[in-house]
Amino acid sequence: MNLVEFFVGRHLDSAVEDAVAYVDADLGDISYVELYRAAGIFAGLLEAADVARDNRGLVLADDSATTVVAILGLWWHGCAAVPVNPALSDRDIEFIATDSGVGFAYLDVPARRRDALTTVLPDTPQLEGGRIRELILQQRHSSAVPELPARAQCSLDREALLQYTSGSTGVPKGVPHRAGALLSVPDGFGRIAALTPNDIVLSTAKLSFAYGFGNSLLLPLNAGATTVLIRGAVDAQIVASALRKHRPTVLFSVPRLYAGLSELFDDGDSRLRLAVSAGEALPADLCERTMRRLGVPLVNSLGTTELLYIVVATTPTDPAPGTIGVPVAGVIATVRGDDGRILDGDEVQGRLHIACSSVAGHYLDRPEATRETFADGGAYTGDIVRRVGDGSIRYLGRADDFLNLGGYKVAPAEIENVVRGVDGVRDCAVVGIEDDHGLQQAVAFVVPRSDREPGAVRRAVMTSLRRDLALFKRPGRVEMVDALPTTWTGKLARNRLRTIGAG
Repeated sequence: MNLVEFFVGRHLDSAVEDAVAYVDADLGDISYVELYRAAGIFAGLLEAADVARDNRGLVLADDSATTVVAILGLWWHGCAAVPVNPALSDRDIEFIATDSGVGFAYLDVPARRRDALTTVLPDTPQLEGGRIRELILQQRHSSAVPELPARAQCSLDREALLQYTSGSTGVPKGVPHRAGALLSVPDGFGRIAALTPNDIVLSTAKLSFAYGFGNSLLLPLNAGATTVLIRGAVDAQIVASALRKHRPTVLFSVPRLYAGLSELFDDGDSRLRLAVSAGEALPADLCERTMRRLGVPLVNSLGTTELLYIVVATTPTDPAPGTIGVPVAGVIATVRGDDGRILDGDEVQGRLHIACSSVAGHYLDRPEATRETFADGGAYTGDIVRRVGDGSIRYLGRADDFLNLGGYKVAPAEIENVVRGVDGVRDCAVVGIEDDHGLQQAVAFVVPRSDREPGAVRRAVMTSLRRDLALFKRPGRVEMVDALPTTWTGKLARNRLRTIGAG
């Protein structure tokens, strides 16, 4: 089989052939047939450059149609794609290129940045984004059908994608995914999203992020849908503008952006039928507020790079604010103790373990980390959860984020939920920091609303903490900040907060 044929080629004998696959800032509308031919042309360039099949190809590019073409072209040629966000530092990019041993690089970055990376990839064949856009435009204005190379065939167990964890708590780790894992995604969360050729998809998560890769490539291409790609940094204002301009039917985003959208956008002229949240915890009150504002169900979900895509989710018919839902089709989710034993009962709390066909199986050249994560027939997500009587799962926090306060284990989310309930609070996060005695204390970082006086908000937070939390759970400090730091994937960077708090 060939992944390009599965996700794109099979649409060419249907009504989808001339339908729009991508809406691109530079190239406008890219049809499915145009996308397919561009991928083949890209593969021909790889062949001409003597890029060996079974190689890995670095794709250093922001979201665009040519980024998708590069990934599909690598698959066409029989290579694995290594998508990387260009917002990363040169040092991180050098680490990923060296760690993955790429034999080819697609670079869609400014010329100055590209020249700076030549020392990182001195002997590696390269193609750059401008050239691919030129070739697509030439083909668009030509009546000749290009001669395309034969598609490489691959087995389901062959590596097709190498994604890197965000490295928010340490050095990024490479996660290899099999071709078969990519094919399983539409049969998992794809059934909940239920995309059709009539859908227009908008994702704020980038293609270089596991969540965004599924949102903007795997699910919409499988369904023959249209995807709008946003280039550059994304904030709530940009998303609100894109919703008005492109009028998508399905929005994939993260809680922090939904918080902003709930103040900037309503359903007055919206075509949305569904919104999906992932990437970090979605508080129940934010979920409810967003659904009222957007006028559509907000599906909450959980997935990790190690699992490729979403594996636990609520549904459009039962958004169940405050939970992350139940396992999607084909997924076995269990709650386990520290010894790996499955915890049974009407209500249990422990480590979340996932077994399904999209589990990666190992980290690239990280045997110790592999043993810790990929065990007991699946993978541990690193999350602490509670499964309640109806089978739904509630997210409590990351295992390494739990606080040890006077011998008590406390989930940061428990404190954060109290703080978020205070009038005038826009966002907050709680981390553990050692005090002068070497003991851990909780520090709450609070972002006040722009129309509120920070001092008054801080006093209201302190009052609420004293009223709603046991003494041992109360933060030792409450710090007012303008914004919370995030990783390049848009997740909260708790490690940076710890550094700030310890300073």
